[in-house]
Amino acid sequence: MEPILIYGFPAGSSMGLVAALEWLGKPYRLCRVDMLGEMREPAYARLNARHETPALVTDDGRLITETMAIGHWFAARDTERRISFDPSSPAADRMVQLMAYLNTGFTGAFSPLWSALEMETPDPVLQDALRRWGREAVIERHDKLEAMLGETPYLAGDRPTLADGVLIGVARWLDYHEVAPADRWPRIAAIRRRLEADPGVRFATALENGETPKGSGAFKGHVPLADVIERFGSA
Repeated sequence: MEPILIYGFPAGSSMGLVAALEWLGKPYRLCRVDMLGEMREPAYARLNARHETPALVTDDGRLITETMAIGHWFAARDTERRISFDPSSPAADRMVQLMAYLNTGFTGAFSPLWSALEMETPDPVLQDALRRWGREAVIERHDKLEAMLGETPYLAGDRPTLADGVLIGVARWLDYHEVAPADRWPRIAAIRRRLEADPGVRFATALENGETPKGSGAFKGHVPLADVIERFGSA
């Protein structure tokens, strides 16, 4: 069977993994999850006890969670090296280094902003403190990423890789939370513009928005969440 990527909306970080699947070009299916509703339901814990996306049902029916683990699974099947590099090469080390940074400190810096936004019982004083803390952390992490980048068109070279998929799913949160103008970091902004114009990213974004765009042909359709839980979830 085709692997099934379980991705979240709205504005889920997993959008970038959908784009990576388009770049990879091998058949896949998707399972769309409302992160503000379905993902919080008890039944979802059968797929991920932490109630998070993304998750992946592999082509042999195993369940994998965590972005880095899913990215590793993609790379191991990237025989034509469309989204990764020879694992023994310096380029692969560079890509994984960037992915790890993006998936830890860079993504984590937004946590206070999400906490303030999604607080069920409003607490203006706490929310204001969380927003100040989050903005400072996001700016600092962007400063560090900007310093890490060279002059290549994409994060790890001349073409989009898994690292760019991890970036584009999260980088848009800068605008979502109105932290600072994107052009404050020229190298990151230039990569973002290239990625936002990329057909795979545009396809993934349209799917996230509930549209039915035409992609590369690798996408074989959505699988309802209830079916995925019933078939592949733990008891």
